[in-house]
Amino acid sequence: MITLAIAGKPNCGKSTFFRAATLAQAEIANYPFTTIDANHGVAYVRTACPCQEMHVPCENCQDGVRFVPIGLIDVAGLVPEAHTGRGLGNQFLDNLRQADAILQVVDASGSTDAEGNPVDIGSRDPEKDIEFLQYEMSMWMYGILSRHWGKIHRQAQGKELLLLEAITEVFGGLGVTFENARDANEAAEINLLTAGEEDLVRFCKELMTISKPMLIVGNKADQAPEECLDRLRKLNIIIASAAGELALRMAAEGKFIRYLPGDRSFEVSPEAKLNAGQRAGLQRVADFMQTFGGTGVQQALDAAVYNLLDRIVVYPVEDEHKLTDGKGRVLPDAYLMKRGSTPRDLAFQVHTDIGEGFLYAIDAKTGMRVKDSLELKNGDIIKIVSVRK
Repeated sequence: MITLAIAGKPNCGKSTFFRAATLAQAEIANYPFTTIDANHGVAYVRTACPCQEMHVPCENCQDGVRFVPIGLIDVAGLVPEAHTGRGLGNQFLDNLRQADAILQVVDASGSTDAEGNPVDIGSRDPEKDIEFLQYEMSMWMYGILSRHWGKIHRQAQGKELLLLEAITEVFGGLGVTFENARDANEAAEINLLTAGEEDLVRFCKELMTISKPMLIVGNKADQAPEECLDRLRKLNIIIASAAGELALRMAAEGKFIRYLPGDRSFEVSPEAKLNAGQRAGLQRVADFMQTFGGTGVQQALDAAVYNLLDRIVVYPVEDEHKLTDGKGRVLPDAYLMKRGSTPRDLAFQVHTDIGEGFLYAIDAKTGMRVKDSLELKNGDIIKIVSVRK
C-alpha cells in the first residue's frame, strides 16, 4: 500500500488533516506536540470507477466515484534543528521512513511561530515554514551518511559505482534505490569520491527530494488573511481547510449533508435539523469551497498519489466479460500502479505466484489479448491468464 506522511511544525493542523482524511480519532489541541507518537490510518484517493463506462452494476463505488485505500501517517511536529535532537528529535524523522511521499502541512494563517506556539493571525510569514522541513530531512540524511562515510568510502576503493551501491545499502531502510542515488549524484553535480561535507549535504538534499517527494499544503487557509494567501498563491501548493473538511465528513456521516470527499460543493439534506450555528458554519465552509474549488484535503491526497508519485488505477478481473472475480463480485479490486507498468507487473502485484506463472493478458474493455510490454493506462480493466492461481 502506498503510504503518505503528514509532516510539519507543531500546531499547523496536521492532526486535523489526518482525522479529516481518515475519520480516525487523533488528539487535536492548540499547543505544540499534541501528537507524541505517530498516528497511522487509512485514507483514500479518488478516481472515476469504470463501472459506468462499462454499464455494469458495482457495489464498490458511490455514484461512479471510486475510493482507493492508501496509508497515512501523522508524524509529530518538527521544530527547526530537530535533526540535532531539538524538540522531539530524530525519532519523528524516523517515522518518515515508511512514507513514499510527504505532505508538508504549513499554517497558511500565519498564527503560529517557528516552534508552533500560537501568535496573532498573520504575524508569521507562512513561506518561512516551507523550507525548514526539507532542510531538516536533508540534514537528517546527512547525519546517517556521515556516520558510515569513512567505511563505505574505503570499501569503494575509488570506484564510484561501488560507492553508489554502498550508499544505497545505507539508505535501504528508507526505500532509496540505486537509481535514486545515481540521479541525486548527477543533480548535485559533485564528485562523490572527493566530496567534502558541503558536497555531501548537497547530495543528501537531492537524494531526499528524489526519494521522498514532497507536496506542500497550506492549511488553515479559511483563517488566513489575504496577504498570507497572496504569498502562497505564488507557490505550487494546495490551499486547504482541514477543519472544514472534517466538519463536512462528520456532517455527511450523520446524514446532515450529501457530500463525497473531493466534491467541490455539498447539499444540505432536506430532512436535516440544523441550528443557526451549524448552518452558519456550513455556509462558511461552502464559501471557502467556492473560492478554492473544495476544501483541499482530498485534492492534496490525490495530487500526491497521482501527480507526485505518478500512479494510475488498474482493475484486475477473472472474467473479462462480466468484469468479476472468482466469487462473482464486479470490479472488486483497484490497484495503484506506477505509470509505465505492464500487465506482467500487475500480475506480480496481485500475487507473486500469478506473476511467475504469467502467460498473457486480456484488455476487458476491448476483449483483445494484449502484449506483455503494453503500458497500462489509468482505468484499464485487465484479465491475467497464468498457469498459477
